[in-house]
Amino acid sequence: MSNLTSSTSATRRDAIVDARAAEAFVRAYPVQPIPAAGTLDTSPISTSPSVATDLDPIWRAVEPETRARCNDVHLPISLAFAERLCDAHPEADRRTVRVAILLHDTGWARVDESRIISEGFGPDWRRSEIRFEHERQGCLIAAEVLPPLGYDPAFVNAVCAIIEGHDTRMVAYSLEDALVRDADRLWRFNHTGVAISSTWFSLTPAQYTDRLEADVLPELLSSAGVAMARAELERSRALLKTTVLR
Repeated sequence: MSNLTSSTSATRRDAIVDARAAEAFVRAYPVQPIPAAGTLDTSPISTSPSVATDLDPIWRAVEPETRARCNDVHLPISLAFAERLCDAHPEADRRTVRVAILLHDTGWARVDESRIISEGFGPDWRRSEIRFEHERQGCLIAAEVLPPLGYDPAFVNAVCAIIEGHDTRMVAYSLEDALVRDADRLWRFNHTGVAISSTWFSLTPAQYTDRLEADVLPELLSSAGVAMARAELERSRALLKTTVLR
């Protein structure tokens, strides 16, 4: 499932990329950001929280893991964005996307908390060992909680394939992978995500929203994700007075 190894040192390395899987994704979706075939909703995400209860058993199983690194805020908001992205892409496997986004950051609960900010949010954060560690731990958590809830091995493997690399790997392997990546990033554009994430990176809200526009927006893989991000960014900047509070 994973060839990542645990480490207590602040080492830096590049993610291992399956070139064939990455190339297959590009062939399947040569136009990027990927055009939306379904319904696009750019209204405030708070107007459409995830209300389905089918994932409640998973939420209950990982409740302790949601208490690390503000995941009890990040994960529900990201799930709401993921469901909107699935509405825009009805061809995607909705269940895989929803379960993967719910579990993707649970691994933060099983790493050295003192290293999360010092290593996980530094200038070279994507290559920090702590990032690889939380992905690996997230896969282990998925493998622990999903089978007892009735999810089969093939589904668990599909979810873990997305969790492993969601931060450290710059390329997607499938549409579901791409939508999870976008949902994970979209929460940052919401004013709640700005408020929390800016402190992690030791930036002001104005500096952080500038960074979102310059660095994160170009990473989004779906046109729906881009539209949602731009709408959320505009609202966050207006709400937080970032043109004045520089």
